[in-house]
Amino acid sequence: MFVNLSDHERCFALMIHVLESGEGFLKVVGEAGTGKTIMCRKLLRFLSTDQASAYSTVYIPNPMLSPVALYRAVGQELGLVADEQSDNGARLGDITEKILALAELDRSVVIVIDESQSLPPQTLEALRLITNLETEERKLVQIILFGQTELDTLLNQDRFRQLRQRITFAHYLQPLSTLETSQYIAFRLSQCGYNGPQLFSNKAIDLLFRHARGTPRMINVIAHKALMAAFGGKSTLVLPAHVQRAINGDNRPPILKQAPWLILVAALLFAAAVYWRLQ
Repeated sequence: MFVNLSDHERCFALMIHVLESGEGFLKVVGEAGTGKTIMCRKLLRFLSTDQASAYSTVYIPNPMLSPVALYRAVGQELGLVADEQSDNGARLGDITEKILALAELDRSVVIVIDESQSLPPQTLEALRLITNLETEERKLVQIILFGQTELDTLLNQDRFRQLRQRITFAHYLQPLSTLETSQYIAFRLSQCGYNGPQLFSNKAIDLLFRHARGTPRMINVIAHKALMAAFGGKSTLVLPAHVQRAINGDNRPPILKQAPWLILVAALLFAAAVYWRLQ
């Protein structure tokens, strides 16, 4: 689960709309740490529910694949047995037959690719060939690409003009606002079981936001270090000085004697939420 941040909610709603309307192709772009992988996981969880039973999902977490490896991965996700002797044409033919068989069962194939800015050009072209499959009524394969801004640079190459034309929707994930940063920290703490009083002063949140620039990944790292700095300073509240210590990389071990237990518990819980990705 992810905090109901407005931009992330809009992104998720758009993805569901694209799937339900059968529009075929969507890209989700954002800077590193803005929550693309979290959105990808949220989509995959939705696609595994009963209400999404009309979809067969193909998930490619590591796109650094050759065309042969891509076809093999897609085939395996669709339940095909890989034939090591088959060439690209034969593998694509097998995938096509499987997709047509699923279409007869009223199931569409959704290919979800994370970190898609790393797709080699030849593999991106191989992906385009899969998207050619459609009937007069609807597209049989829908693709959602999650990637950093380099994905746009890749797709803007002239050789990918046909593929670019097929991308019907795009969403650009925005950094969090100051208010959303505060909500995000509170959410992370609540998700790992903390339900005590507010731990970050408003000025601490402002400083953290300015340095992290609204990027959830950086917010996680700085917030955790700031909690530990507050604990080491025997403070029951995270202040700007603690955030500044976290920003400066001051990782001296905290003083353990007579330090407030509440902030230590919160720090450890927050660390668990960050490093074990409790979502």
